Amino acid sequence: MTPLVVAAVLMAAVTHASWNAIAHGIKDQVLAFTLVGGGGAVCGAALACFAPLPAAGAWPCLIGSAALHVVYQVLLMRSFQLGEFGQMYPIARGTAPLAVTVLAAVFVRELPDAWQLAGVALASAGLVGVALWGLLPTGAARRARRDGPRAAVHRPALVAAVATGLAIASYTVVDGVGVRASGTAPGYIAWLMILEGLAVPAYALASRRGLLLAQLRPVAVRGLLGGALSVFAYGLVLWAQTRAPLAPVAALRESSIIVGAAIGALFFKERFGTPRIAAAGLMVLGIGLMLHAG
Repeated sequence: MTPLVVAAVLMAAVTHASWNAIAHGIKDQVLAFTLVGGGGAVCGAALACFAPLPAAGAWPCLIGSAALHVVYQVLLMRSFQLGEFGQMYPIARGTAPLAVTVLAAVFVRELPDAWQLAGVALASAGLVGVALWGLLPTGAARRARRDGPRAAVHRPALVAAVATGLAIASYTVVDGVGVRASGTAPGYIAWLMILEGLAVPAYALASRRGLLLAQLRPVAVRGLLGGALSVFAYGLVLWAQTRAPLAPVAALRESSIIVGAAIGALFFKERFGTPRIAAAGLMVLGIGLMLHAG
C-alpha cells in the first residue's frame, strides 16, 4: 500500500471509531441508529446529485451490501446494548481482518504477498490482544466487583459482537468487488448510504409512530453528526479498496480498535491497560510491514 492509501485508511479508522462512540453514547440504540442511518442517507442523496451513477455490474453488490449493512447495524445495536463500548467494539472489529483475508482469497482470488500476509497477521494479533483484554477471568472478575455485573462480558454479548465482525467481513468483500466494478467510488458510497440508511429509520417510524420526533429531538445533532462521519469514514475505505488489496485495507482499517479503546477510557471511564498498549505496538509493526508491501 502507498503512504496515501495508508493515510486515508487511518483517517477512516479514527472517524469510524468516533461515530461508533457517538452512537454508543446515545442510550436508546434505535434512536442512535435511526439518526446515523438517516443522516447517512441524506449525505448519500446529496453526494448522488454530483457523483456518476455506478455501472450496472455494481448494483447486485450494492443491494447485497445494503442488506448486509442492515444486519450489521442490528447486531451492532445489540452488542452495544449488552456490553461496554471498550469491549464490544474491539471484539466486533477484531473478528473481521482475518475473515476478510480468507473470503478475499476464496471469492476474489486475491492472495496477499508475504509482506502483506505478515502485516495482516501482526495487525490481527494486536487486534485480538485489544479484544481479549478484559475478557480474561481475573480481569472480568475485578471489573465485575468494581463496576457491577454489566462490566463482565457474558455469552450473548460475545456472540453478538463476533457475529457483528463476520457481518463486517462479509460486506467488506462484497463492497470491494462492487466498488471496483462501479467505476466510481463516490457514486458507489452515495447509493450504498441511500439503500442501507433507510432501514432502521423506517423501523423506528413504524414502531414508534407519533413519539419518534419528540424522542429524536434531544439527540438529533449528535446522531446526525454520527451519520455524516459514517459516510466519510466508509467512503475513504471504499476509495482505498480500489487502490490496494482487500485484506491489508481491512486490517489497517481496524486500527480503529485502538482509537475505540482510547475513547472508551477517556469518555466512558473504561480501562485501557498495558496489554492494549502492547497491542497498539503490534498494530504499528503490522502497518509497517503492509507499507513495505507497497
